[in-house]
Amino acid sequence: MKSVIITGSTGMVGKGVLLECLDHDSIMEVLVVNRTALGMEHPKLKEILLKDFMDLGSIRNEINGYDACFFCMGVSVVGLDEKIYSQITYDITKMFADVLFELNPSMIFNYVSGTGTDTSEKGRSMWARIKGRTENYILNKGFKDAYAFRPGLIIPERGIKSKTGWYNAFYVLTRPIFPLLKRSNNITTTTRIGLAMIHTLFHSQKSKHLENRDINLIVKNA
Repeated sequence: MKSVIITGSTGMVGKGVLLECLDHDSIMEVLVVNRTALGMEHPKLKEILLKDFMDLGSIRNEINGYDACFFCMGVSVVGLDEKIYSQITYDITKMFADVLFELNPSMIFNYVSGTGTDTSEKGRSMWARIKGRTENYILNKGFKDAYAFRPGLIIPERGIKSKTGWYNAFYVLTRPIFPLLKRSNNITTTTRIGLAMIHTLFHSQKSKHLENRDINLIVKNA
């Protein structure tokens, strides 16, 4: 039985991961750390509201003793300059990982990145460089195990909606062909991402960068 921390559970990916954790028999406790209230109650669920993610000292005791962190918090690069996007994407993730590693280096840290991420940190795409820098930091931090989940096209399930308006418009238009899209190994779902994350707690994966195809294969072979 494992206990996990989830960030970003008010977003599409994080909500999907949360629902799978709450349903899974091998997960005994879920702590969500959010800026805004989740609005959900469950016997396994605990919630911390944190306005400033750079101020983890105030919740240090509450996040101690967990087996894993599923870091699903993220932001769209649209409308953000490099400094702000780096602060949100890299600095906050690094701070969270640093504190958790100090408390429990034997935990597993799963970071939600994205397909197209640039781990050379030298490419022309600003968001890809910063995501790559973040991946490199997490995977080399020294946790018992760590993964960079790199989803591309994601189909939301279980009534989940994206917080991005045009994503939702796209999903409404394509919903009739969801069953067909799910057959593609290059497309994954919120459910599969959650199940794959849980699977990494019990079965180490050779590849630490998990694209849609890898996520789907983990769930298929589970």
